[in-house]
Amino acid sequence: MRKLAAIGALAALALGCGSAGGGTSTGLQGYVKRGPTMPVCRVGVPCTEPARGVKLMFSRSGKVAATAITNKKGWYRVTLRPGRYTVRTNKRGYEATPQPRTAIVSTSTVKRRDFLLDTGIR
Repeated sequence: MRKLAAIGALAALALGCGSAGGGTSTGLQGYVKRGPTMPVCRVGVPCTEPARGVKLMFSRSGKVAATAITNKKGWYRVTLRPGRYTVRTNKRGYEATPQPRTAIVSTSTVKRRDFLLDTGIR
């Protein structure tokens, strides 16, 4: 009977600890697109596209704190501590600096932050 009680107490403790940490994640998630994709944008024709396989680098005090790579649909997710971060990519030229250039991570939440990479096509 003691073994059964000990196993039950251990299971309850494990379940309690697991759910306590589940809601404390902080960071960012969002969509990254690139554009314009043609010199003249037309009504009804998309002028942007998902930024596939782009590495986003989130820096604080001049040091990279975390990175994320967009999936084939342009989505990313990254865990970061609360604070203000500058963002850049692994691309060169216009696409090196996403818009906006900074992101703020709030306490106890994963916030949505989308980015645009300017292709320089005009």
